[in-house]
Amino acid sequence: MDHSTAHIIELANDKALTTTLESTPSFPEQVQNLRMNESLMNNKKQNEQSDFYRKLSYIINDYSEVLLFGPSNAKTELFNLLKNNRRFEKVKITVQSADKMSNNQKQAFVKDFFYNLMK
Repeated sequence: MDHSTAHIIELANDKALTTTLESTPSFPEQVQNLRMNESLMNNKKQNEQSDFYRKLSYIINDYSEVLLFGPSNAKTELFNLLKNNRRFEKVKITVQSADKMSNNQKQAFVKDFFYNLMK
């Protein structure tokens, strides 16, 4: 995951099913730059980021074990929000750093992680 895209990889019957959630800015970047001052743009980006994390939290709430990984610090930001929310007390959340990967590499990474958890 990063600050604008999250790939939700669900393991079912030894298969990895992937769906993608993307954060969508409400205005194109160039229009924002022309119409808004820096403080207002910053607030808008923070609101969009909060909305993105909120959508992810609804998805995560359906699972008992979750792996957050990716090249940016978005995974840690999301984890910090979730650990302070009582709704996620029973969800085991693991955070790992990872370089950029292809879709096949991401699926293999998730399969390996959960396979090793079961050992």
